[in-house]
Amino acid sequence: MDRLIAAVGPCRLEIDAGGTTFAALTRSIVYQQLHGRAAATIHGRICVAAGGRAGRAPSAAAIARLSDEVLRGAGLSQSKLLALRDLAARALDGRLPSMAQLQRMDDEAIIASLVAVRGIGRWSAQMLMMFRLGRPDILPIDDFGVRKGFGVMKRARAMPTRDQLARHGERWAPWRTVASWYLWRACELPAPPARSR
Repeated sequence: MDRLIAAVGPCRLEIDAGGTTFAALTRSIVYQQLHGRAAATIHGRICVAAGGRAGRAPSAAAIARLSDEVLRGAGLSQSKLLALRDLAARALDGRLPSMAQLQRMDDEAIIASLVAVRGIGRWSAQMLMMFRLGRPDILPIDDFGVRKGFGVMKRARAMPTRDQLARHGERWAPWRTVASWYLWRACELPAPPARSR
């Protein structure tokens, strides 16, 4: 890790502590498995359809009022539409914790509360914890970029397993979020020379 830090430079991890849990998870659902531009377009259409403007997060009530046809017309798949409906219902009936409530919870309690939402998995919960809540000790072992970066750092011939990353990552506690940021950056570095035999 020392060589990687030297190659990349100071950590520039940015935390966006603004917004609501609903807004953050709405964005997460819309952006899942899509290229950034396509996801931004769909998210913008949903924001506008909900009575706002592109980039401004809609409320749960505004989303709940939209018809399925409008949401599909904005570009949502059926599975994302159902996930967004579940998210809005949970926000409206109080089952979705606020950002302030999440701040008071431990990491595993946050994950448990968020993965109860349809379409939100452990990875999405961890991204919220890292980039919205600023949790310092998150290592998303299911993230392809983090695993690939770990392989680059270790000059591994094969993609490291989740277990290998988790075991090795224990040494980075309590700063595994920062380690994750560096592992993502490792994927952007020029390839190191091949190992000699």
